[in-house]
Amino acid sequence: MKTISVSFRRLVAPTALLLTLGLLGCDKQLDIEPQQSVDAATALSTPEGVQSALTGVYARLDLPQSYGTNLLLMADLLAADLPTAATFTYIGWQGTFQSYREVSRKQMTDVNTEADRTWNQNFQTINLVNLVLDALPVVADADDKQRIEGEARMIRGMLYFELARLYAQPYRTTGAFSNAALGVPAPTATPGLPINLSANKTEADAARRIARSSLEETYTQILADLTAAQDLLPEANDRTRFDQYDAKAFLARVYLQRGEYATARDLANEVINDSGASLNASSVSTFTNKNSSEVLFEIQQNDQNNAGNSNDGLATFYSSNAAGFGGRGDVRIYQSFVDLYGADDQRGFNPQIGASLIYEGTGRRAGFLRTYKWNNAGQNIPILRLSEMYLIRAETNLRLGTSVGATALVDVNRIRTRARATPLANVTLASVLQERDLEFAFEGFRVHDYKRSGRSIGAGTAAIPANAPALVMPIPKYEINLGNALPQNEGY
Repeated sequence: MKTISVSFRRLVAPTALLLTLGLLGCDKQLDIEPQQSVDAATALSTPEGVQSALTGVYARLDLPQSYGTNLLLMADLLAADLPTAATFTYIGWQGTFQSYREVSRKQMTDVNTEADRTWNQNFQTINLVNLVLDALPVVADADDKQRIEGEARMIRGMLYFELARLYAQPYRTTGAFSNAALGVPAPTATPGLPINLSANKTEADAARRIARSSLEETYTQILADLTAAQDLLPEANDRTRFDQYDAKAFLARVYLQRGEYATARDLANEVINDSGASLNASSVSTFTNKNSSEVLFEIQQNDQNNAGNSNDGLATFYSSNAAGFGGRGDVRIYQSFVDLYGADDQRGFNPQIGASLIYEGTGRRAGFLRTYKWNNAGQNIPILRLSEMYLIRAETNLRLGTSVGATALVDVNRIRTRARATPLANVTLASVLQERDLEFAFEGFRVHDYKRSGRSIGAGTAAIPANAPALVMPIPKYEINLGNALPQNEGY
C-alpha cells in the first residue's frame, strides 16, 4: 500500500480514463502524464465509450480504498476498543500496519495513509462519474441515457454519503441525539465536503479551489443524487448494477442517519414489499453464496479480480486460516461481544452447530476469534441487504410509535429467528440497536450507528463520546496545503 499524494482537485480527465481502462494499478504512485493515457473527448465520444466508462466506475467501487476494504474496515476500526480499556466491547487491531493501528487507537494525524487514500481514490471516482454525466448527450437511446444517468448519480450519492460520515460529524437536527444535544454545531454550520458536480477536464479545472460545503449542503446533494437515481433507474437491472430498489434502500439508510424516521420507514417498507428480495434461510449463506436472494446489491469479486489478498482486502485483515486463504489475522473479536449472541445464534461462535459466523483462528495470530463474513479474497461484498430494511423499519416504527408493515417486535424476531437465536418477548430502542450491532457486525455499521444515536464507543474510562473529534477522520494534509478553501477537522 503506497500513499497517493495527488489532490483530487488535480485529477484531470486523461488520468481518470486511464484508471477506467485498468492501465494503472490502484496501489501505484499516481502518474499525471502516463504514456498510455486516453483523451477523454475521444474515449467518451460514443455511447459505447460512455458505457465503458460507467463500467469502470463500478469496478472502482471494489478498490481497497473504497467498498473493497476501507469504507467498511475504517468504520469498524473507528469503533474498535482502545488497547488500554479495562473492559472490551467489540474488536481490536493486532496487525502491523501503522496506518490502521492509528485509526483503531484514534491517534490519526493529517498524514495518515488510510485517511489520505480513502479520500483521494473516492474523489477520483466521483470525478469519473462527473465525466460520464457530462458525456450523456452522446447517448442517443433515451432508455440507455436515463439508466446511465441513474447509475452514475447513485454512485456519486453513495460516495459523498460515505465520505461525509467519515470526514464530518453526524447529521442530526432534532431529538435527544441532535447536533445541539451532542455539542456539535447545527448541520448548516458544520463543515461537510467539497462538492464538485463538474468534471475536471483541463489543468485549469483541476486547479480550482473548491471550498468545503456545509454538512447541510452536502446532504442536500446526497439526497438530490439518490432521489434522482430512484426516479431514473429501472425497476430491475442486471444483478451487478443498481436498480431503483437499491436507490430506495440506500435512501432509507441516509434518512435514518439524518433522523428522518418516517421517510426511512416508508422507503424500507417499500423495499421489503416490492423489491422481490427475500431473507436467506441462514445468516451464514449471505456470505457464502454469491448474489443470494437477500442481497440487493453486492460488490462482485472472484479469485482473480478483488480488492486484495495480501496487503488489502477485507479477508486479508479479518481472516486467520491454516489452510486455503490464510489471511493476516489483524482484527480480533472480543469474547464479550460474542457473548451477546447467545448459544444457538448462527451469527456468533458455536463450534457445535458447525455453521456459525465467528470462529477461532488457526492461521496467523491463531487462537483469537475471527469472522467468517470476510474469509476469502474472492467472495462478494454485500453492500445492501434486506435484513437492513427490516431493522430500519423496526427502529423507525419503534421511535414513531407506529407499526407500518409490521411491529418492531415482529421484524426484530424475523431476523433473530432466521439466525436461530431466541426470539425476544418485547423490544426497546436499546434492544433494536443491539440487534443492528449483532446483525451488521464487521460490516462498517457500528461507528455510524453509535454516532447517530449518541452512544459512546467503548466502555468505562476508555469510552469515547459520540461527538469526539477523534471519531472523524482528518482531511489530508496535501489538500489543506493547496489553499485555505478546506478548513481542517477539529483535533488535527
